[in-house]
Amino acid sequence: MDVRIRGLLLCGGRATRFGSDKLLAPIEVAGVRAPVAAHAARHLIGGVGSALAVLPLGASDLRAALLGAGCEILETDRTALGMGASLAAAVEAADGGDGWIVALGDMPFIEPRTFGAVKEALAGGAPIATVVERSTGRRGHPVGFSAALRAELLALRGDVGAREVLARHADAIVVVPTDDRGVLVDIDTPEDLARL
Repeated sequence: MDVRIRGLLLCGGRATRFGSDKLLAPIEVAGVRAPVAAHAARHLIGGVGSALAVLPLGASDLRAALLGAGCEILETDRTALGMGASLAAAVEAADGGDGWIVALGDMPFIEPRTFGAVKEALAGGAPIATVVERSTGRRGHPVGFSAALRAELLALRGDVGAREVLARHADAIVVVPTDDRGVLVDIDTPEDLARL
């Protein structure tokens, strides 16, 4: 049976700590120089096979960068309501599959194989799959959700993402161990970018 898992790339944040659109900041990853969000998109597509990027209305430069990286695009005013609302909009737009893998546009270093491992966990029947970086034991991104949780994801509001869903189903989470340090690295400030 063919399992259809969709990649969702959340790119609706306001980047208040960065001072400009951090998702368009150019960085070099594996010898390729491109915007932060374009790297995140390419890695998600490489591991999952698809990516629907969720953007605020009017983000034309970001839209162009993500189209160039191979994403489908959802522009919505719901991004202004926070990460939970953005995720709900993405799930609604990418309906009809067996699950979703949620990635963040400001995390450009997650390797495609990590996304692939989360996809395999969902395809194997995990209701929720989360990655844990082996050396630190810390949970990171991405997170995968099966379609069984669709109604709960559609009900998300505010800016806490899917934390409530994870808490409600803590006993159903399948942990995917990884050596990929990129699962813990996001870019929030110019100093984060400079360190990289």
